[in-house]
Amino acid sequence: MMIIDEIRKVAERHPAMADIGVTTVLALANGLVTADAGPGLADWLLFGTVHLPVVWRRRAPVAAFWMVYGLAVAAWFTARADFVYPVVVILVAVYSTARHRPWRQTWPGVTAVELTLLLAALRGHLPGSELAVLTVSLVAVVLLGVALRTRQAYLLELRDRARRLGRERDQQARLAAAAERARIAREMHDIVAHNVSVMVALADGAGLTALTAPQRAADTLATIAATGRQALVEMHRLLDILRDGGPARTPEVGLAPQPGFDDLETLLAQVRATGVRVMLSRDGTPETWGPGVGLTIYRIVQEALTNTLKHAGPGVTVRIRIASTADGVEVEVVDDGARRADSPSTAGTTTGHGLAGIAERVAVYGGRAEAGPLPGDGWRVRARLSLTENRGGT
Repeated sequence: MMIIDEIRKVAERHPAMADIGVTTVLALANGLVTADAGPGLADWLLFGTVHLPVVWRRRAPVAAFWMVYGLAVAAWFTARADFVYPVVVILVAVYSTARHRPWRQTWPGVTAVELTLLLAALRGHLPGSELAVLTVSLVAVVLLGVALRTRQAYLLELRDRARRLGRERDQQARLAAAAERARIAREMHDIVAHNVSVMVALADGAGLTALTAPQRAADTLATIAATGRQALVEMHRLLDILRDGGPARTPEVGLAPQPGFDDLETLLAQVRATGVRVMLSRDGTPETWGPGVGLTIYRIVQEALTNTLKHAGPGVTVRIRIASTADGVEVEVVDDGARRADSPSTAGTTTGHGLAGIAERVAVYGGRAEAGPLPGDGWRVRARLSLTENRGGT
């Protein structure tokens, strides 16, 4: 079996050489029978001419068949029939056509061979028993060729399907990796932008009070250090996910959970420490939507407060309203600060990575987000999450 498999592999790699080998073996087998009849030179030339087209049985099976058929018929109806042994060559040519070409190109040749056999039997050149044997042999080689061609087509389809599935799997993996990178990029932006903005505001305050209220400045510096450590812990968590694809662990806290709805007060306290007045109101009864929704709400508020710290003037007041309904949540963050004319946030409702991140987060839940200036001074960020089909979060 191993030898047959090796021969098959060599034949697949070198089809032309394989066809020459088949022709040679066929000629040698028929030549042993022909030699017993004592053929002359002309007989051997006819013998070789009948066998020669088999060399092209794979590359041009139909043309090879008709060449063999024409030469074999000429031999059948001459005195040379015993010397060329044409029946076996014809069966090989018929098999090659059925093996390598569709049925519509095979049946004319099969019909021609069978009619020729019937004509030879009627003229007395072929006994009835031999006619039956040859007819059965003809049907057998045709069925064998068709079966092998169908099997090959099936195997090729399986291989093609496996390649397509492999490409689709790789494409899905790349899309999933790109989506994960985008998600982590949003997380990194929110973490770094917010914490750095808080630290800058606190440092400005510490600088102003360092001489007049050194204890207060020292407390502010301690808050800056705590904020920086918190940012490092969250960044370590995300970088561990990028590196290992698993849960993040840090020496200080072990597993680092994602912030959620219940962490809003800690976030607001952090912002209030910079001198910004922040007021939070909640309408309705929050549903148990799951951690995914809680994280989205947290990041929306965080990004809005980050923009306020970066772009609003001093003494700003921020009002946050979270309205929960049976089918969704609306988050609105409004400040009364005066934006600078060159502030990136004033360029439009869709500019800035932070606002784009909010829109992407909200889109996951089938909602929409908008941001823009209010008449006079002030800025508003509003997001609506439609949670009818997202209970449980992700």
